Amino acid sequence: MLDHYSGATRVHLIVGDPIAQVKSPFGVTQAFEAAGRDAICVPAHVPPAALEAWWAGARRAQNLDGLIVTVPHKFACTAFCDQLSERAAFLGAVNTVRRNAQGQWEGDMFDGLGYVRALEKNGCQPRGLRALLVGAGGAGSAIAHSLVQAGVSHLTVVDPQPSRRDPLVQRLAALGMGTVQAGEAKAEGYALVINATPLGMREGDPLPVALEGLSPQTHVGCVITAPAISPLIAGARALGCATTTGADMFAQVRELMVQFLLEA
Repeated sequence: MLDHYSGATRVHLIVGDPIAQVKSPFGVTQAFEAAGRDAICVPAHVPPAALEAWWAGARRAQNLDGLIVTVPHKFACTAFCDQLSERAAFLGAVNTVRRNAQGQWEGDMFDGLGYVRALEKNGCQPRGLRALLVGAGGAGSAIAHSLVQAGVSHLTVVDPQPSRRDPLVQRLAALGMGTVQAGEAKAEGYALVINATPLGMREGDPLPVALEGLSPQTHVGCVITAPAISPLIAGARALGCATTTGADMFAQVRELMVQFLLEA
């Protein structure tokens, strides 16, 4: 594999801060190869203060075809796009950017759609469920949007920053597709509980949701990919809960991202 690199190889970058934890470069490059595309995905560690200057230079590379965006740049990278999908425009966030045939940059956001697909693959149908989502960042806001689109009856969004939580809640509620409100990280009464925060990546992190509120009938999700089994997922499984991991999510998100990049 990957023994055919040449000057003709097309480049895609995944940008974040930090970046060492991401699994995307290898899997995305494999997907390109499986599709017969001479292309590669390469990590780029860029802090927020340098992001604009970095992009001003990176986009000048004529063999750069796409960008995968991870934390904390999903909101900021919308400014780099000439066109946004309807969901990316609604959320004000992107996780994938491609250069089209006209040389314009198109952005889309697949975190939410990918997570809902992962839930469904793991036997959880969101329609009609009461859901609790902790985290209203780039991934969290996308998951919230997709849960509403998927027909949850009630969604409670938890985030310590009212400045990003409350506008998201208001915009989702205005869609008129179910009850959406801000609330607390208490799992009692919810059939679906999802952590969309980094809590659990570092040893000693508190749990985003107390395990005491979970029942064996609760489906518990987490976006964390490192560790592969987050403390929340491990605790939920010990209680007999069905779960959806960050790796489950990323498998679905990667498929959507690669399809989007290949269609350019």
